Amino acid sequence: MLKVSQQDFIRTAHRVYGKSIRQLAKETGHSRNTIRKMLKGEYESYKIRNNQVYPVLGKYVEIIEKWLKSDLQNPRKQRHTARRVYNRLVNEHGFTGAESTVRVHVRKVRMKISRSDDKAFIPLCPPIGQEAEIDWGTASAVIDNKKATIKFFCMRSKYSGKHFVRCYPCERQEALCDAHIHAFEFFGGIFPVLIYDNMTTAVRKVLLGKDRQLQESFEKFKAFYNFEARFCNVGQGHEKGGVEGLVGYSRRNYMVPIPHAESFAKLNEKILQECLNYGSHRISGKKRSVSEDFENEKEFLIALPPYRFSNIRTFNGKADKYATVIVDRNRYSVPTRYAGMAVNIVLSFEQVKIYCFKKLAASHMRVFGCSKWQINPHHYLKLIQKRPLSFDSARPIKEWREKWPDSHESLLKHFCIKQGQNSGIKDFLSVLMMYGEHTAPEMEAAIEKAVESGVSTHHGVKHILFPAKPEESFAPLEGWPLVSDPDVSTYDRLGGEI
Repeated sequence: MLKVSQQDFIRTAHRVYGKSIRQLAKETGHSRNTIRKMLKGEYESYKIRNNQVYPVLGKYVEIIEKWLKSDLQNPRKQRHTARRVYNRLVNEHGFTGAESTVRVHVRKVRMKISRSDDKAFIPLCPPIGQEAEIDWGTASAVIDNKKATIKFFCMRSKYSGKHFVRCYPCERQEALCDAHIHAFEFFGGIFPVLIYDNMTTAVRKVLLGKDRQLQESFEKFKAFYNFEARFCNVGQGHEKGGVEGLVGYSRRNYMVPIPHAESFAKLNEKILQECLNYGSHRISGKKRSVSEDFENEKEFLIALPPYRFSNIRTFNGKADKYATVIVDRNRYSVPTRYAGMAVNIVLSFEQVKIYCFKKLAASHMRVFGCSKWQINPHHYLKLIQKRPLSFDSARPIKEWREKWPDSHESLLKHFCIKQGQNSGIKDFLSVLMMYGEHTAPEMEAAIEKAVESGVSTHHGVKHILFPAKPEESFAPLEGWPLVSDPDVSTYDRLGGEI
């Protein structure tokens, strides 16, 4: 096949300068027939053969096709690669050709036997205010100076692209419902259809086709907010590709650098502001920005109910001999007088409340994990006071002791020197019991002053705290006015007469 430059030379020489075909054949070395064809038609490039000839690979073509067709029935991660096909041909069938030849043919066979549209996507135009997608992501964060693996909830509108992200220490059912509640309030309404993968907090059992047996609590939540839950096919998370992309976007933009926060509440305040600011750009193919589409979308959402879903679980339990109740594999303390008694537990995402005989016995912030102790030391002070030898090894005291100021240690040491070990500990425990009647700053200030003054008993600390609340200490008797500036001159006259 002649190059374009040669054809240009031949055609120009013949048409412009009048050179004959015989003369051009001598000058170029091409045959007269080739030159005649060139002068008659346009330039043509190389033509691809309809039936490619494989001199070396030919007898192995059927073997390759057989292997690749059988792969369609095997797991994706246990199928032939082009390299594996080449190695098997060499080792098992004595193939002597090049690996590149095998690779090209494997690519052609796969294109023929597999679905050619596997990697194609359909451009979508979702209806306004109808659907949103849900997913969870995982990241690292430093919460209260402790590095932890956190979970973050993502909800994304399919129409506008506006999204909501919120962080949690886990993916438990209470977290899922709590995240939905905050997301609905963020969007200003409820999307009629929410799309999920088959998360176990929502799906109890995957049935045939699209049918799902839902978790009872999630079904109650769904009924309360009146939305339809739609689930992806098993292992096909890409069916909610918008929120899959949001998980990666959130990790790259909201979690880099690794966030530091005092609590999850502080971290979520920061991320909420990021979500509010998101949306000034325009998604490709749309006329308006994300925020503009989101404003138009609000009126199509289902209105929020007048009050929130309670999002609590209630169940029965029993306080053990350590005066703790096991909830979700963690222990929560109650006052020691409830040891061995049946209790009722009200569990929300943030709190654990324990009742006995319909009376609140204890309330704790909920902890997540396994075999953790959430202990209120005040539940044990009276019992420890009866058994002062347990003071140094008592778990409630050891955990509290790591946090209290140095002034507490100084006061304890002074009490023990003045009163003896056991009596000093008992008296110091009387001081700690005052935390139930006064705030921590008041107690810490009073103890510091007691140490400076050399106070030796809890009565001295109580005396320092006494004027802290004069309105309680000097409350007037009923029916008697409180005289703020009394006239004492009468007493002088009485004294003179006597």
